[in-house]
Amino acid sequence: MNQIKNIVKLLRPAQWYKNLLVFVPIVFSGNLANLHLLLLTFVGFLALCAVSSANYVINDLIDIKSDRRHPEKKKRPLASRKIKIWQAVVLTIVLLIIAVGVSAGLDINFFYAVAFMFGFSLLYSLLLKREAFLDIIAIGVLFVVRAVAGVFIIGVETSPWLIACVFFLALFLLAGKRHSDAAFLGKDAKKHRSTLKMYTPTITNALMVITTALLVVSYSLYSFLGSDTPYLIFSLPFALYLIFRYFALVYMGSPVARHPERVFLDLRMDFAMVLWAIVILVMLYFL
Repeated sequence: MNQIKNIVKLLRPAQWYKNLLVFVPIVFSGNLANLHLLLLTFVGFLALCAVSSANYVINDLIDIKSDRRHPEKKKRPLASRKIKIWQAVVLTIVLLIIAVGVSAGLDINFFYAVAFMFGFSLLYSLLLKREAFLDIIAIGVLFVVRAVAGVFIIGVETSPWLIACVFFLALFLLAGKRHSDAAFLGKDAKKHRSTLKMYTPTITNALMVITTALLVVSYSLYSFLGSDTPYLIFSLPFALYLIFRYFALVYMGSPVARHPERVFLDLRMDFAMVLWAIVILVMLYFL
């Protein structure tokens, strides 16, 4: 039983929330009630989860030595030697077989998106994450790939402003994470992640302001110009609250900033997200 828990932990299911971006096209294109397309999108979500977990395992294999020196990452299954290296390799192969089989069966363009996601994630693990600014831009690209993959599954066009929102959302979250990581690790920050020596408080403060502005502007433009319905502007106050609340959590030293998946533990964020989702659904499907 403990070994199963370690395997699940190695797969990082808490990070699968990023793959929910594949549902963005079906929701905002007005096709959420199409059960066939919804099922296809869900299958695509599973394929993205498989390839994401494969990349997480590979990343842990690459970083196994540095993770053992990190105050939090040393508890990971590979770093703590709870999972053997050969077991991780076998698990990666199985996950990739699943991802390839499922994605190829859905749509050839979706398969290309999954293949690109795997290759680009590998490039990130080997090179890009060691370059300041390129690291957060790379993750932004991967966020966009997830959303575009959803477009390929259902075969509809989507607003470029919506894609811009996805990209700037990633930059916003990553700017907050880098700021919080540097504050949490203190003087030892650069020992655990070389790029953190570039992410000084001055730089991360500027990044937070810039990415917040870009996200607010892009979502505002999408609300006004990117949809067939003019009523999406009513979702703007809720979106702004979510952005400003997360901004505040970053500077309050909340662990949510270092672990964005924990945002669901913040009741104010949960309440605002539910209200935002209700407004979106009502404006897109009932007006």
